[in-house]
Amino acid sequence: MNYIEQLGEAAKKAKKSIATASTAKKNEILEKIAQNLRKNIDVILSENEKDTAMAKENGITDAMVDRLRLTPERINDIADACIYLTGLNDPVGEVIEGYTRPNGMRITKTRVPMGVIGIIFESRPNVTVDAATLCIKSGNAAILRGGKEAINSNKILMDIMRTSVEECGIQKDIIQLVEDTSRESSNQMMKANGYIDVLIPRGGKGLIKAVVENATVPVIETGSGNCHIYIDESADIDMAVSVTNNGKTQRPSVCNALETCLVHKSAAKEFLPKLMDEFKKFDVDVRGCDRTREILGDGIKKATELDYATEFDDYIMAVKVVDDIDEAIEHISKYSTGHSECIITNNLKNAEKFQREIDSACVYVNCSTRFTDGGEFGFGAEIGISTQRLHARGPMGLRELTTMKYLINGDGQIRK
Repeated sequence: MNYIEQLGEAAKKAKKSIATASTAKKNEILEKIAQNLRKNIDVILSENEKDTAMAKENGITDAMVDRLRLTPERINDIADACIYLTGLNDPVGEVIEGYTRPNGMRITKTRVPMGVIGIIFESRPNVTVDAATLCIKSGNAAILRGGKEAINSNKILMDIMRTSVEECGIQKDIIQLVEDTSRESSNQMMKANGYIDVLIPRGGKGLIKAVVENATVPVIETGSGNCHIYIDESADIDMAVSVTNNGKTQRPSVCNALETCLVHKSAAKEFLPKLMDEFKKFDVDVRGCDRTREILGDGIKKATELDYATEFDDYIMAVKVVDDIDEAIEHISKYSTGHSECIITNNLKNAEKFQREIDSACVYVNCSTRFTDGGEFGFGAEIGISTQRLHARGPMGLRELTTMKYLINGDGQIRK
């Protein structure tokens, strides 16, 4: 039995204790986790400092170090997210539908936990708490594997949560951390049939591709985010600048940050210089088409095909001037990863066309793609943003971590 199978065996033994727990008991655990996180802020920060220091030594970009860093405010936000989950409806046990067959059999379709959920993720240690607490509230056991860059932060966070679970009288192995951050542990998770019921990768394009291509365990694919904004000819220019700037610079390392800006040719001369005035405050590296460079000057790098296809996760943006909305939609359809796209427009017909024809999980009109987030959608934290079309799409909250069970009741019926 390999390392992951050992964790899986422990999770299988423990999962019943959380699958059958009452909503009140699950909420008690979440409240205890929040309380203990706040109590241990100094300890958490000390362990997190080890990770950020090592990241800097290894030459990781400032944007990625920020993704890794915890602060008292961020820890309190994580604790607040735990409390927020207690106020959400528990999906487990929900009756989805029920009916009686002609032979008198009563069939009830209910919502139940998936079982043991494996999650492979990168960088952000808040995901450790988000994932664990979502699994707890939805009645699932969880095996979490974060990246080596956050191992010290993840270990202390998991220790605090497991202690909290045990203090509430539930088996602590309902949540476990994979402390072996080698590639081998990831490979074992991908092949842990019989131990892990579903595997969710959350991270960059490379990680997701590796899991989807190599896993024999069922996978829910969360997507990398090559996200676009299109500035229509009727756009309010000040709004367009504000939303584009927010989408790119508010937190550039996350999957819902903007990577490409498409702008209608009639709006470009007014919009692009104003956008650059904002971008200069953040030293954004703009890479543009020939028409963009004519407006902004040759100091702007020429955008390549690779630029339009890249999720930068940094202060970099590709820009293209387009003739009309159809060209914008065609460009997005070619390069999008199906995550989040936005149009800024005062033209209702164009807004409806954009939302109808863009095939992404989240399509915005006149607001930032940065809202593609479980918390912002009212789901509490999220397990990831699904870009697939089966079972779950968009921010994945509690309901997306459950499956269905049919309960059939009769009084002696037999099939003839």
